[in-house]
Order: sequence, then structure tokens, then C-alpha cells
Amino acid sequence: MYIVSLNWGSKFLKRMLFIALILLASCAKFQSNPISSDENASSYQARNLNNPDLKVFMEKNLNHEISPWSPKTWDFAMLTLAAFYYHPDMDVARAQWGTAKAGISTAGGRPNPTLSFTPEFNTNAASGVSPWTLGFSLDIPIETAGKRRYRVAYAKNLSESARLNIASVAWQVRSRLRAALLKFYAANHSETILLEKIATQEEIKKLIERRFRLGEVSSPDITQMRLLFDQTRLSLLEAQKQKAQAHVEIANALGLPVNALEEVDISLDAFDLLPPESELSLKDIRRSALVGRPDILGALAEYQAGEAALRLEIAKQYPDIQLGPGYTYDQGDNKWALGISITVPVFNRNRGPIAETEARRTEIAARFNALQARIIAENDHALASYRAALKNIEITEALLAEKKKYLESVQASFKAGEVDRLKLLNAQMEYRSVELSRLDAFVAAQESLGLLEDSVQRPLNPLGPFPAVPETNPRAERRNNQ
Repeated sequence: MYIVSLNWGSKFLKRMLFIALILLASCAKFQSNPISSDENASSYQARNLNNPDLKVFMEKNLNHEISPWSPKTWDFAMLTLAAFYYHPDMDVARAQWGTAKAGISTAGGRPNPTLSFTPEFNTNAASGVSPWTLGFSLDIPIETAGKRRYRVAYAKNLSESARLNIASVAWQVRSRLRAALLKFYAANHSETILLEKIATQEEIKKLIERRFRLGEVSSPDITQMRLLFDQTRLSLLEAQKQKAQAHVEIANALGLPVNALEEVDISLDAFDLLPPESELSLKDIRRSALVGRPDILGALAEYQAGEAALRLEIAKQYPDIQLGPGYTYDQGDNKWALGISITVPVFNRNRGPIAETEARRTEIAARFNALQARIIAENDHALASYRAALKNIEITEALLAEKKKYLESVQASFKAGEVDRLKLLNAQMEYRSVELSRLDAFVAAQESLGLLEDSVQRPLNPLGPFPAVPETNPRAERRNNQ
């Protein structure tokens, strides 16, 4: 009897060991993925707009072939796609969504049963009788009240909120790129006008200095002329400084080193257009913002997650069940048992977590209401600023038209010999000054338009729709396909 029982137990243990080995073989293995700051920095410095993988990505999103590659001129839409491809903020948002998606698998996991083996040895066993008693039990947890369903709903809503955050981050990337390009546009046009203005001032300077030597003008006149000339030169230096800074900001907005833009011609035609006020309805813009902005939709998904979390905490009032079937081999007798255990909710009915989760849901709702109020205020402010900027453009354009007529009149008088060259040059100076004022008004209108677009998170100019936002990392996706 002693030998038989030991053989039976040995066979059972071998079977259990075999099953355990199979389960262990199916487990996930750790894979090291070290990060090197030097390698990352080198990889970043090697980024450029000639990347053939970038070509594939852009052709896929633009729905047409780009030939030749790499294009010499890059417009706003192309640069926006390049920013989506390279910018690290996009990588972070995509990685956060990956983490949230993994949470769905975690939430949907079922609790594993627990196998217990409790052998017993009887030191007072009779002769010829096995002293061993082999006991096995299996605890099977059963969740009640739909807890797993609520956990999955909570995780899915958080995942959706993280997915929508990718679109919000993409808009922020596009917004920073637009601001940098507009700064470059303003500095580039200012530089052109100021160079023309300086060329005119140099001619004026020569004429006045000649007249000063002849005693036709006084010393204060030439001093004032030189001060104006120096002020224009300082303005030119400032414009050139702004242009250089904008070039760096464009590279940062793209997620590229600045040397990647050295031989790239950037088209700024996008900023020559402004939608008329008649095409902008406050009601439509506000509705579009309050209904379609990704952060609004993400906040709604977060609130739905709060609802699911509250349902889960309420469901936790109802205890789970533990089924415990067991088997004991005792001196040749096969003994079976079935145990059921349940937590008795006497001292704790989960009131604290329920109240905490309910308060958190109220907090999420308050943040959502605050977000909508902020969007409405942004709409009102941006649209009012844009309307005022358009009126300012009308005034400066009317003044520019008058100065142009005056300049043409002076030019005609100069050709007829009725006025001297100094008067003609002064008329040109006045025209250039008004040109700068008109440029400032136009740039201010573009800035207001950018704020208005930010308030709805969609383009409002006639250049086409916002490009599709890749929700997975296109660089990693390309590497995995190779």
C-alpha cells in the first residue's frame, strides 16, 4: 500500500510539472531595449527632408507622387506632414495611446485560478500503511456584478481619449509651425522693404550732404537725416535677426536640426491669403469648436471613463465568489470536496471609493464645462481681433493707394522737370514707410487668423483641409515593414 500510493503521487506530480512547463514556455520573454543619449542625439542630427521613407509617407498622405525627390520648394502643407513624421511630441502622444490600448487587455484579463498542493505526513502511521496523505485544491475566482465589463469600458474610454489627444497634439504642432512660418514671412518681407528704403535713404544722404557742403541745408537737417538712416539700419538688423530666429523655430517646429533646412526653399504663399469676414460666421465657428475639437471629444471620452469607473466601484459592493474544488488521496481513499467562499460586506461596503470616484466624475464634468467656456471666450476674442485687423488692413491699403498716387504724381512731375530728385526720393520713402505699416497690419491679421484657427482646431483659409493625422509612428511602422 505504501509503494502504490507513492507511485500514484509521483505520476501525478510529473503530470503537473509537465503542465507547468508548458505554461511557462508560453510566457512573454523580457527583451532589453536600451537607450543611448549619444545615439539618439546623432540620429536627431542626421534627420533631413531627403529621407526616402518620408517620401513614401508624404505620397501616401498627399495621394500623388512627388517627383523629383527631394523637392526644392516646400509649402505649408508639405512641411506640416514632415512635422507629423518627425516631431517628438507626436511620438509621445502615440506612445501614450499605445499605453492606454494596452490597458484594455489588462482590464479584460480574468483572474487566474490558484492550485494548492498540501501533502501530509503521519508520523504515527501503522506498519504497512502509507504515512502520506496527498491533498489538492483549486480556487476559482468568479467576478460578479459585471466588474470586468466596467473595467473594460473604463479602459476603452481612456484609450479613446488618448487617441483623440494625438489629433490635439498634431494641431499644436501645426500651430507652432504656422507661427514660425508667419514670423519668417514677416521678417522676410520687412527685410525686402527695408533694403529698398535704405537704398533710397542712401541717395537722400548723398544729396543732403552735397547740399550741406554747398551751404544749402543746415547742420540739424543733416543730423536728422543721419538719425533716420541709422534707425532704418537698426530696423533692418532687427528684421534679419527675426528672420534667422524664425528659421531656427521652423526647424524646431518640424522636429529637425536647423542644418536640415540649409538648402530648402520655403514657400510662403499660404500667408498671402486671408478669408473675408463674410465667410466667417461666429455661430458656425463656435459650433464647430464645441462639437468637433479633438480635446472636446477627448474630454467627453474621459467623462465616459469616469462613468464606467463609478459603475465599477458600485459593483464592488457585491462580493466575488471563490469556488474551491478539492481532492485528497488518503490511505487509498479518494475524497472530493467543493468549497464556496464569499466576502461578507459587514464592515466595508466600498462607500469611500464610491464617493471618491463620484467626486472625480464631478471634477471631470467641471473641467469639461471650463474647457467649453474657454473655447467660447477664445472664439469671441479671436474673431473680434480678426475683424479689427481686417479693418486695419483696409485703412492701411487705402493710405498705401493714396501714397502710390502721390508717388506717381511726383514721378511725373520729376520727369517734367517740375520737382527735384530729393522730393521724388522723399515720396518714395513715404511710400516704403506705409508699405511697412500695411505689412504690419497684414501680419497682425494673420496672427489673429491663427488664433481663430486654434480656437476651432481646423484651418479657416482656402488652402484645403487639415491633413490626416497618422495615429501610429510612421518611422517605426516603416522599420517594422522592412
